[in-house]
Amino acid sequence: MKRKSFADIAKNLRGELYNGQYKPMDRLPPERELAQQYGASRGTIRKALNLLQDEKLIAIKKSSGVYITTQIDEQEQSIFKHARPLELMDTRFAFEPHICRLLVLNARNKDIAIMIELVEAMEHTFDDASKFADLDARFHSQLVSSTGNALLKWIAMQISLVRKNQEWSRMRSLTLNAKIIAEYNSQHRKIVTAIQQRDPERAADAMKEHLETARLSLTRAAAA
Repeated sequence: MKRKSFADIAKNLRGELYNGQYKPMDRLPPERELAQQYGASRGTIRKALNLLQDEKLIAIKKSSGVYITTQIDEQEQSIFKHARPLELMDTRFAFEPHICRLLVLNARNKDIAIMIELVEAMEHTFDDASKFADLDARFHSQLVSSTGNALLKWIAMQISLVRKNQEWSRMRSLTLNAKIIAEYNSQHRKIVTAIQQRDPERAADAMKEHLETARLSLTRAAAA
Protein backbone atom coordinates (compact mmCIF):
# COMPACT_ATOMS: atom_id res chain seq x y z
CA MET A 1 0.00 0.00 0.00
CA LYS A 2 1.36 3.37 -1.04
CA ARG A 3 2.17 5.70 1.83
CA LYS A 4 0.24 8.91 2.16
CA SER A 5 1.98 12.08 1.04
CA PHE A 6 2.46 15.03 3.39
CA ALA A 7 -0.32 16.83 1.47
CA ASP A 8 -2.72 13.92 2.08
CA ILE A 9 -1.87 13.91 5.79
CA ALA A 10 -2.31 17.68 6.03
CA LYS A 11 -5.71 17.34 4.34
CA ASN A 12 -6.79 14.69 6.86
CA LEU A 13 -5.69 16.80 9.81
CA ARG A 14 -7.37 19.85 8.31
CA GLY A 15 -10.56 17.85 7.95
CA GLU A 16 -10.44 16.84 11.61
CA LEU A 17 -10.12 20.48 12.55
CA TYR A 18 -13.12 21.48 10.42
CA ASN A 19 -15.03 18.52 11.82
CA GLY A 20 -14.72 19.95 15.32
CA GLN A 21 -12.39 17.26 16.60
CA TYR A 22 -9.89 19.88 17.75
CA LYS A 23 -10.45 23.22 19.45
CA PRO A 24 -8.13 26.26 19.78
CA MET A 25 -5.11 25.51 21.99
CA ASP A 26 -5.69 21.74 21.79
CA ARG A 27 -2.43 19.89 21.44
CA LEU A 28 -1.97 17.49 18.52
CA PRO A 29 -0.48 14.04 19.13
CA PRO A 30 3.33 13.90 18.98
CA GLU A 31 5.06 13.35 15.63
CA ARG A 32 5.87 9.73 16.45
CA GLU A 33 2.19 8.93 17.11
CA LEU A 34 1.08 10.67 13.93
CA ALA A 35 3.76 8.77 12.01
CA GLN A 36 2.40 5.47 13.34
CA GLN A 37 -1.19 6.52 12.67
CA TYR A 38 -0.54 7.39 9.03
CA GLY A 39 2.20 4.86 8.32
CA ALA A 40 4.52 7.68 7.33
CA SER A 41 7.98 8.84 8.26
CA ARG A 42 8.42 11.57 10.84
CA GLY A 43 9.90 13.72 8.08
CA THR A 44 6.65 13.43 6.10
CA ILE A 45 4.62 14.29 9.21
CA ARG A 46 6.84 17.32 9.80
CA LYS A 47 6.20 18.56 6.24
CA ALA A 48 2.44 18.18 6.76
CA LEU A 49 2.61 20.12 10.02
CA ASN A 50 4.74 22.85 8.43
CA LEU A 51 2.09 23.21 5.72
CA LEU A 52 -0.66 23.65 8.33
CA GLN A 53 1.51 26.13 10.20
CA ASP A 54 1.95 28.15 6.99
CA GLU A 55 -1.85 28.23 6.75
CA LYS A 56 -1.91 29.55 10.35
CA LEU A 57 -4.02 26.62 11.53
CA ILE A 58 -1.43 25.38 14.04
CA ALA A 59 1.64 26.60 15.93
CA ILE A 60 4.71 24.41 16.32
CA LYS A 61 6.35 25.21 19.64
CA LYS A 62 9.83 23.79 20.12
CA SER A 63 10.12 21.47 23.12
CA SER A 64 6.41 21.90 23.80
CA GLY A 65 4.35 20.48 20.95
CA VAL A 66 1.94 21.38 18.21
CA TYR A 67 -1.15 23.43 19.07
CA ILE A 68 -4.30 24.44 17.23
CA THR A 69 -4.30 28.21 16.78
CA THR A 70 -7.42 28.90 14.75
CA GLN A 71 -11.12 28.85 15.52
CA ILE A 72 -13.37 27.25 12.93
CA ASP A 73 -16.71 28.91 13.60
CA GLU A 74 -20.01 27.04 13.72
CA GLN A 75 -21.07 28.28 10.30
CA GLU A 76 -17.91 26.93 8.65
CA GLN A 77 -18.28 23.61 10.47
CA SER A 78 -21.92 23.42 9.43
CA ILE A 79 -21.04 23.99 5.76
CA PHE A 80 -18.40 21.29 5.93
CA LYS A 81 -20.57 18.74 7.75
CA HIS A 82 -23.84 19.31 5.92
CA ALA A 83 -22.86 20.20 2.35
CA ARG A 84 -24.85 17.91 0.05
CA PRO A 85 -23.03 15.87 -2.63
CA LEU A 86 -24.97 17.64 -5.39
CA GLU A 87 -23.85 20.99 -3.97
CA LEU A 88 -20.29 19.74 -4.19
CA MET A 89 -20.80 18.76 -7.83
CA ASP A 90 -22.32 22.14 -8.70
CA THR A 91 -19.35 23.87 -7.09
CA ARG A 92 -16.92 21.74 -9.06
CA PHE A 93 -18.78 22.59 -12.29
CA ALA A 94 -18.10 26.24 -11.52
CA PHE A 95 -14.34 26.01 -11.83
CA GLU A 96 -12.91 22.60 -12.85
CA PRO A 97 -13.51 23.00 -16.61
CA HIS A 98 -11.58 26.28 -16.52
CA ILE A 99 -8.82 24.56 -14.56
CA CYS A 100 -8.38 22.31 -17.59
CA ARG A 101 -7.99 25.36 -19.82
CA LEU A 102 -5.32 26.73 -17.47
CA LEU A 103 -3.52 23.38 -17.52
CA VAL A 104 -3.18 23.58 -21.29
CA LEU A 105 -1.27 26.82 -20.75
CA ASN A 106 0.62 26.06 -17.55
CA ALA A 107 1.07 22.32 -17.01
CA ARG A 108 4.64 21.14 -17.42
CA ASN A 109 5.56 17.82 -18.99
CA LYS A 110 6.40 16.41 -15.57
CA ASP A 111 2.96 17.48 -14.29
CA ILE A 112 1.29 15.66 -17.17
CA ALA A 113 3.44 12.60 -16.48
CA ILE A 114 2.05 12.48 -12.92
CA MET A 115 -1.51 12.80 -14.27
CA ILE A 116 -0.90 9.88 -16.64
CA GLU A 117 0.57 7.82 -13.82
CA LEU A 118 -2.54 8.41 -11.71
CA VAL A 119 -4.85 7.58 -14.63
CA GLU A 120 -3.00 4.31 -15.18
CA ALA A 121 -3.22 3.48 -11.48
CA MET A 122 -6.99 4.12 -11.53
CA GLU A 123 -7.36 1.88 -14.56
CA HIS A 124 -6.03 -0.99 -12.42
CA THR A 125 -8.46 -0.42 -9.54
CA PHE A 126 -11.84 -0.99 -11.22
CA ASP A 127 -12.66 -3.66 -8.59
CA ASP A 128 -11.60 -1.62 -5.54
CA ALA A 129 -13.91 1.36 -4.97
CA SER A 130 -12.07 2.64 -1.91
CA LYS A 131 -8.67 2.67 -3.62
CA PHE A 132 -10.18 4.21 -6.75
CA ALA A 133 -11.78 6.99 -4.69
CA ASP A 134 -8.43 7.82 -3.09
CA LEU A 135 -6.66 7.91 -6.46
CA ASP A 136 -9.50 9.94 -7.98
CA ALA A 137 -9.15 12.57 -5.24
CA ARG A 138 -5.39 12.70 -5.84
CA PHE A 139 -5.93 13.03 -9.61
CA HIS A 140 -8.25 16.02 -9.28
CA SER A 141 -5.94 17.55 -6.68
CA GLN A 142 -3.02 17.14 -9.08
CA LEU A 143 -4.95 18.95 -11.81
CA VAL A 144 -5.43 21.98 -9.56
CA SER A 145 -1.87 21.88 -8.25
CA SER A 146 -0.46 21.81 -11.79
CA THR A 147 -2.10 25.15 -12.67
CA GLY A 148 0.40 26.88 -10.38
CA ASN A 149 -2.45 29.04 -9.04
CA ALA A 150 -2.23 29.20 -5.23
CA LEU A 151 -5.74 30.63 -4.79
CA LEU A 152 -7.32 27.86 -6.85
CA LYS A 153 -5.38 25.32 -4.79
CA TRP A 154 -6.78 26.84 -1.59
CA ILE A 155 -10.35 26.78 -2.93
CA ALA A 156 -9.97 23.17 -4.07
CA MET A 157 -8.61 22.27 -0.64
CA GLN A 158 -11.79 23.54 1.01
CA ILE A 159 -13.93 21.62 -1.47
CA SER A 160 -11.96 18.42 -0.94
CA LEU A 161 -12.81 18.54 2.77
CA VAL A 162 -16.45 17.88 1.89
CA ARG A 163 -15.39 14.50 0.51
CA LYS A 164 -14.84 13.51 4.14
CA ASN A 165 -18.34 14.18 5.41
CA GLN A 166 -20.67 11.26 6.08
CA GLU A 167 -23.17 12.00 3.32
CA TRP A 168 -20.49 12.10 0.63
CA SER A 169 -19.00 8.81 1.91
CA ARG A 170 -22.45 7.20 1.86
CA MET A 171 -23.20 8.34 -1.69
CA ARG A 172 -19.79 7.24 -2.89
CA SER A 173 -20.49 3.71 -1.60
CA LEU A 174 -23.81 3.70 -3.49
CA THR A 175 -22.46 4.96 -6.82
CA LEU A 176 -19.01 3.48 -7.26
CA ASN A 177 -19.12 0.14 -9.03
CA ALA A 178 -17.01 -1.48 -11.75
CA LYS A 179 -19.15 -0.02 -14.56
CA ILE A 180 -19.07 3.59 -13.38
CA ILE A 181 -15.37 3.36 -12.47
CA ALA A 182 -14.63 2.18 -16.03
CA GLU A 183 -16.57 5.15 -17.40
CA TYR A 184 -14.73 7.57 -15.11
CA ASN A 185 -11.40 6.06 -16.15
CA SER A 186 -12.21 6.61 -19.83
CA GLN A 187 -13.15 10.22 -19.10
CA HIS A 188 -10.01 10.85 -17.04
CA ARG A 189 -7.95 9.57 -19.95
CA LYS A 190 -9.74 11.96 -22.36
CA ILE A 191 -9.09 14.90 -20.03
CA VAL A 192 -5.36 14.20 -19.80
CA THR A 193 -5.03 13.51 -23.53
CA ALA A 194 -6.61 16.87 -24.36
CA ILE A 195 -4.29 18.63 -21.89
CA GLN A 196 -1.29 16.80 -23.33
CA GLN A 197 -2.30 17.86 -26.86
CA ARG A 198 -2.74 21.45 -25.63
CA ASP A 199 -6.40 21.71 -26.66
CA PRO A 200 -8.10 23.94 -24.05
CA GLU A 201 -11.73 23.64 -25.15
CA ARG A 202 -11.55 19.89 -25.67
CA ALA A 203 -10.01 19.56 -22.20
CA ALA A 204 -12.76 21.71 -20.67
CA ASP A 205 -15.48 19.77 -22.51
CA ALA A 206 -14.00 16.45 -21.35
CA MET A 207 -14.13 17.68 -17.75
CA LYS A 208 -17.75 18.85 -18.19
CA GLU A 209 -18.66 15.40 -19.51
CA HIS A 210 -16.96 13.76 -16.55
CA LEU A 211 -18.67 15.97 -13.98
CA GLU A 212 -22.06 15.53 -15.67
CA THR A 213 -21.65 11.75 -15.47
CA ALA A 214 -20.79 11.99 -11.78
CA ARG A 215 -23.71 14.32 -11.12
CA LEU A 216 -26.17 12.04 -12.92
CA SER A 217 -24.88 9.06 -10.95
CA LEU A 218 -25.41 10.91 -7.67
CA THR A 219 -28.88 12.08 -8.73
CA ARG A 220 -29.96 8.53 -9.53
CA ALA A 221 -28.57 7.23 -6.23
CA ALA A 222 -30.34 9.98 -4.26
CA ALA A 223 -33.66 9.13 -5.95
CA ALA A 224 -33.35 5.40 -5.28
